[in-house]
Amino acid sequence: MTRRYTAIALLGALLLLTAFTAAVAGPVRLKDVASLQGIQATPLIGYGLVVGLDKSGDKKQTLFSAQTLANMLERFGISVPGGQIKIENVAAVMVTAELPAFVRNGARLDVTVSSVGDAKSLQGGTLLPTGLRGPDGATYGLAQGPLSLGGFGGGDGGNTVQVNHLTAGRVPGGGLIQTSARPQLPTTKEITLALREPDFVSASRVADAINKELGSGAARVVDSGNVTVKVPDANTSISDFMARLEPITVSLDEVARVVINERTGTVVVGAHVTLGSAAVAHGNLQVSISTQNDVSQPAPLSGPQAKTVVVPQTSVNVKEGGGKLIALEEGTTLYDVVRALNALGATPRDIIAIMQALKAAGALRAELVII
Repeated sequence: MTRRYTAIALLGALLLLTAFTAAVAGPVRLKDVASLQGIQATPLIGYGLVVGLDKSGDKKQTLFSAQTLANMLERFGISVPGGQIKIENVAAVMVTAELPAFVRNGARLDVTVSSVGDAKSLQGGTLLPTGLRGPDGATYGLAQGPLSLGGFGGGDGGNTVQVNHLTAGRVPGGGLIQTSARPQLPTTKEITLALREPDFVSASRVADAINKELGSGAARVVDSGNVTVKVPDANTSISDFMARLEPITVSLDEVARVVINERTGTVVVGAHVTLGSAAVAHGNLQVSISTQNDVSQPAPLSGPQAKTVVVPQTSVNVKEGGGKLIALEEGTTLYDVVRALNALGATPRDIIAIMQALKAAGALRAELVII
C-alpha cells in the first residue's frame, strides 16, 4: 500500500469573502456592532470526561483521566483504584463556554470540548455531565452530549487518514444553565456604547448616526471604542432607550485583515487587502513511501525450526515540485492576489504559508490574524 505525505497539507477548505468595489462596509444595525458597556458575557470552564471512543482515548501515562473515572465510579458504589484501571475509550477534557449577560435558568448554549491528555481522537465520543464554573468559582450550569468535530479520521496498522482537528469539538446546545448572572442596567442619565471593533472612524460614524436620530449633541466620541449617549428623559427606561438605539443603521469603516485558521486550513481575506511589490515562488515537497510484503519460504530439508516469514520491502522516493515565480506589483488588489495564488496552484495550506511570508516581508498591507 502506498502512502503520500506532502510538506504542505492538502486538507482544509478555502473561504474568500470579497467585496472588490465597495469603499466602505454597507449599512449595519447599531446592535450588530456595539453593545451597552458593562453588560458582558461570563466565561465558563469545566473539567470532565468524554466516553465512547474507539480505543483512541487517553493512554496509561495520563493518570488524571483514570483517577477521574475511579472517583466517578466510587459515587456509584464501585470502588476501583485509579492506578489499576486500564482504559482506552475515555479522555479527559476541558469544557469552555460563554454565558450571555441576560440568559436565565433553563437556557441552553453551545460548549467547546478540548482534550487535555494524550487522546488521539474524540470522534464518536459523548461528554458526561460536567459542571461549568465562572471566574468567581460558582457553578452556573452543566454540559453534556455527543461531540461534533467537523472532521474524521480512520485507519489501522500504521495507515491512517485524518481530516481537520480531532482532539477538539463542540456540543451544540450541550450547556444547560442552572444559575444565571444578573447584571444591572445603568441608572445614570448617560450610557456608553462599546464598539466590538474599536476604530476612530467607525466611532465617529456611530455618533453621527445617533445624533441624526436623537438630535445634535446627544452622542459624542470618547475614544476609538466608546461612544457616550445622553438619555433624553430621566423617566425613560434604559431598556426602551436601547430598543430605540439598536435599529439605527450606520456604515462602518473596515480594517484590512487576513484571518487564518491553521487547524482547519481556512483563510478569510478582507476586501481592502492589498500588496506592495513582491515576487512569490512556491513548490511542494512530496515524499512517497511504498511498502510491499514478500513471502520468504525456507529451503527444502531446513528442519522443523524453519518457518515461512513475511519480509516487507520498503522504498522511499522524494520529489520536489517545480516552483513558479509570480510577480505582484505595487497596489495589487485582492482580486489580483487570488488570481495569482490560483495561478500558482496554491492549496489552502499553501496560501497560509504564502500570506505569512508576505507579512514577514512587509508586502502584505493588512493585519494578519491567526486563530
